[in-house]
Amino acid sequence: MAAADFIAVVPARFGSSRLPGKPLLPIAGEPMVAHVWRRACESQAKRVVVATDDTRIRDALAPYGAEVVMTRADHPSGTDRLAEVAEILALRDDALLVNVQGDEPLIPKALIDQVALRLADDAEASIATLAEPISDVEALFNPNVVKVVRSFDGRALYFSRAPIPWDREHFAARPELLQTDAWLRHIGLYAYRAGFLYAYRDWRPASLEQLEQLEQLRALQHGHAIQVALASEVNPPGVDTAEDLARVRALIKSSQEEAK
Repeated sequence: MAAADFIAVVPARFGSSRLPGKPLLPIAGEPMVAHVWRRACESQAKRVVVATDDTRIRDALAPYGAEVVMTRADHPSGTDRLAEVAEILALRDDALLVNVQGDEPLIPKALIDQVALRLADDAEASIATLAEPISDVEALFNPNVVKVVRSFDGRALYFSRAPIPWDREHFAARPELLQTDAWLRHIGLYAYRAGFLYAYRDWRPASLEQLEQLEQLRALQHGHAIQVALASEVNPPGVDTAEDLARVRALIKSSQEEAK
């Protein structure tokens, strides 16, 4: 796969309602954010920056030599935080940034490269992101699993927590099996153009965004194009709960033991 010229940014906010101090929770003897930073460094990014609002995260990353940018603590979304990073770094409008979530310690480097390349290849899109097929009924009807519907050219038509598209014929009663691959789960990995981020920070949250609690809907409602590519690899689950953390710890431990 060809390379795109981009900067990887890892937003790492200390506050978390479910797991306070989540970026610093230990996994295999290292803070979670260090695992994410290392994954980003393995990608083709020309530069990797951790964006945080807490000096404890900055200090924890100092031994790794990670570049850390201190941002405000009052950002309403991760996209707003990236806009501040773009401003601090004085990036040109056409610069590409990839938002690598700070709670994704298993994210494949190939997906980071893929989403950057997808945006680089579509000059008219402001954002690129990824999706993967949904084959599980429980996931389709789970409001915590975000669904996306695409056009034929890969542009996002809508994102929702609802099971879209709605199968009028078969969803009168909840199905036991999904008959087709029409449903896509959104993967929260984004590539942005800096110019879009500069505009985004000045927009008030849009009505659709507030209803669904999905920040990408602000861009759609303002008429910006979002490219959605099918992920080239399976994206392992991130860490939202204590159960997720235990699972990731076990996976990384097993991987390290196999590497010995």
